Amino acid sequence: MTLKVVSVTVDSTDPLPLAQWWADRLDARIVATNDGWFVIVSGGNAPGQLAFQKVDEVTPGKNSWHLDLGVSDRVAAVAELVTAGATVVDEHTMGDFTWSVLTDPQGNVFCVAPH
Repeated sequence: MTLKVVSVTVDSTDPLPLAQWWADRLDARIVATNDGWFVIVSGGNAPGQLAFQKVDEVTPGKNSWHLDLGVSDRVAAVAELVTAGATVVDEHTMGDFTWSVLTDPQGNVFCVAPH
């Protein structure tokens, strides 16, 4: 059996605006809305496809899956993401490698690091 990752899916009580937020950040586009219950983002700098699934309640606590975004200028990228509605949660350094932990407008964790 061969498995292939076809989508990274995020639970959301309001998936359409969150999908649009990520599409804008990744220069991608919404390719399907499925009446708002399963919104798919693809293209641009998205890793394959991202999906945003409507749920009555998101699972409490930190999400166990997250996106790691690579950028040439981490500090500038973090500032731009914050201006767009993200929140900085933490910053970590390991040796000479530093990355930032943020949340999107609905509280989903993601990281930004130099590449």
